Order: sequence, then C-alpha cells, then structure tokens
Amino acid sequence: MNHRPAPESRPQPTDEQLLAFEADHTPGKHTSAKEIAIRDELGIHPARYYLLLGRLIWLEDALRIDPALTNRLRRLSRERQLEQRRRHHT
Repeated sequence: MNHRPAPESRPQPTDEQLLAFEADHTPGKHTSAKEIAIRDELGIHPARYYLLLGRLIWLEDALRIDPALTNRLRRLSRERQLEQRRRHHT
C-alpha cells in the first residue's frame, strides 16, 4: 500500500512498521503511553496512526505481513462496529 508523504519530518511508516508497532504495543489498548510511543517511534500523530491501521487491516497485504494480528484486529473492529450499531438502535 503506497502512502502519501506525511507532513511530519519523518516519512510515513510502512505497512510492516504499523503492524509491527501494533504487535509490540498491546493491540486494542489506547493509552497515553502508547500515544507517546506512536509519536516517538513512528513520527506521526496518534489519530493518523489509527486511521492508517484501520484501513490497513482490511487489505490483503496485512494478512500476508501478520495474519494472526490482522485477523485479531479485524475481529475487534467488527465487534466495535456491532456495539456501535446496537447503541444507536436502542
């Protein structure tokens, strides 16, 4: 997946870097320590990281890079979507 250059000083992380970072930093947990690590290690804003990761997990490239992590993130994403739908319909 080709990315546009990020406005930050470093180049945008690759798909491999995004998935490796997520695998190393407690998948599914959004903490201030993780936000700091995103900025320090990847050089991007946390919102950008989650946007890129959210798109990446639905690509076949992600399955080739890390199938177990990708499938886990897809499952968590589906569960969040279902929960959001339930809340909006009650």
